[in-house]
Amino acid sequence: MSMHQGRERLVVVGGDAAGMSAASQARRQRGPGELEIVAFERGHFTSYSACGIPYWVGGSVPGRDELIARTPEEHRARGIDLRLRTEVTEIDVPGRRVRARDVDSGATSWTSYDKLVIATGARPVRPELPGVDAPGVHGVQTLDDGQALLDSLARAKGRRAVVVGAGYIGVEMAEALIDRGFEVTVVNRGEQPMSTLDPDMGRLVHRAMEGLGITMVNGTEVTKILTGEDGRVRAVATQHAEYPADVVVLGIGVLPETALARAAGLPLGAHGGLLTDLAMRVRGHENIWAGGDCVEVLNLVSGREQYVPLGTHANKHGQVIGTNAGGGYATFPGVVGTAVSKVCDLEIARTGLREKDAHRVGLEFEAVTIESTSRAGYYPDASPMTVKMLAERRTGRLLGVQIVGREGAAKRVDIAAVALTARLTVEQMTALDLGYAPPFSPVWDPVLVAARKAARRVRGS
Repeated sequence: MSMHQGRERLVVVGGDAAGMSAASQARRQRGPGELEIVAFERGHFTSYSACGIPYWVGGSVPGRDELIARTPEEHRARGIDLRLRTEVTEIDVPGRRVRARDVDSGATSWTSYDKLVIATGARPVRPELPGVDAPGVHGVQTLDDGQALLDSLARAKGRRAVVVGAGYIGVEMAEALIDRGFEVTVVNRGEQPMSTLDPDMGRLVHRAMEGLGITMVNGTEVTKILTGEDGRVRAVATQHAEYPADVVVLGIGVLPETALARAAGLPLGAHGGLLTDLAMRVRGHENIWAGGDCVEVLNLVSGREQYVPLGTHANKHGQVIGTNAGGGYATFPGVVGTAVSKVCDLEIARTGLREKDAHRVGLEFEAVTIESTSRAGYYPDASPMTVKMLAERRTGRLLGVQIVGREGAAKRVDIAAVALTARLTVEQMTALDLGYAPPFSPVWDPVLVAARKAARRVRGS
């Protein structure tokens, strides 16, 4: 037992998806009389959907509060001592305590713990560019960032925006800015947008973005951000050109926020994320857990650790951590790498490995691509859909699927995610009993058409 009047103390660092799910789940396991829970959050908000920020900026979601799943008051009402605007600056592992600083007053104090949860999330990549800190240059990671960007859009003198990067956030922000009436240029260092897809599938996204009126500049690095007399951003420069900008959004991706963990000597992986066991305990530490965007997860297809910052995983991690910290038992087995997104009415979906992922881990494969439709061809509004499938050479095990289409693409990838988790072969997939009626799919679902083609290719090889 600990020194806190016979009660154990659980300290949570970070108040978004993983941290507050863990706190809530631990509270379900054990009442306030047995377990004291203290949570620190350096921002103004808890339990919000960062994934929803582009839709709020674009106007599809009317207001910020819609993105908040649980308010600080709701957490406190459940017996969680939540301290907002309080940043943990040090973890003393041998002393089992954390040092926290009040963001507004600067006052610091130590809090001891019996059990610790690290849920420090991710930080946006901010390149070391001249001018990157100028007013009008925005990252979009937190609700505070989203509000700052909206204020900036309202203040902008002109209507020109440049988005740096073309991953999920870059692509979603480009569309949001178009919806706000801005002229948008996307500068991307990859050969195609959406590097989470193979380039042949990324090309379909490129076409859709140009269809929206977005100017795509691929294969180009930003060299500096230029400012005007007033100090505000005025343009983005690359080696070959300058793109005028009244506002700039950085969508270059995120990295695990693990400076605290690193300073405390906790184990980090190749991608800079914390390493945990299946129970989400930090490796080698019985009383410390970690989850969400600050950890690396096992990819069940490649068998390698991967960095996949997504809200779905963060919430599952929190459930597992809270169960274990509260004295129960749960595990998080890993991910297959499923992700979906949308540009205008184009749905983009992927799961498993890309060609380069398979090469990197030494898997040999067959790749097939098919064109099909979302519904029976004769049914109204049937639209084209492209499915790419990777299967392991010789064994035929499914390795990955990418789908780009006008409707029905995003959720169809879930069939493949289940198949990957169950380690099905493409031959086994051809026999899956999927739902069919003309309004929903052709007689052969596009995923099964791809599986049939992949199975023939595997047999032939």
